[in-house]
Amino acid sequence: METEKIEIMIREAIPSDAKEILAFSRQTGAETDFLTYGEEGLELSEAFEEMYLEGLMDKQNAILLVAIINNEEIIGMASVGADDKPKTQHVGEVGITVSKEFWGFGLGTALMEEIEIWAKESGVIRRLELTVHSENERAIVLYEKMGYHREGLLSRIMCINGTFVDGVMMSLLID
Repeated sequence: METEKIEIMIREAIPSDAKEILAFSRQTGAETDFLTYGEEGLELSEAFEEMYLEGLMDKQNAILLVAIINNEEIIGMASVGADDKPKTQHVGEVGITVSKEFWGFGLGTALMEEIEIWAKESGVIRRLELTVHSENERAIVLYEKMGYHREGLLSRIMCINGTFVDGVMMSLLID
């Protein structure tokens, strides 16, 4: 049996990634109910996404990372979003998405590690937080492995095909 060598690069997203990011969101939204969107994806225009990515480059407390396979296709993304209000600018909300084809290969771990490194180096972020679908056991195990702690249960955070699903609030303090 022959093995195929693949190269995965994680880097900060740039405005020219906008079209592929939107396509990736539609693809992953159709693959799982664990995301807050479905096959419609992020429902943003390419021009808006380009402006958003350009704006991120000037922020010290927000980032979007993309994982690219063989220098051509996005297979994962991780983001931290934060506002600019002085009292809360240190709190970053984490989002992570991995293409279903690459679940179980450690890509989620690599993306979360990069987010944590970036947060520590940002000089601003002191708390990372996220909300995860309560039935997404694989993600919850990953977050706990990364040191995140459960802070609470958010009832009825999503409604999927008429059924309410709870969310688990988790956080990691950056010291």
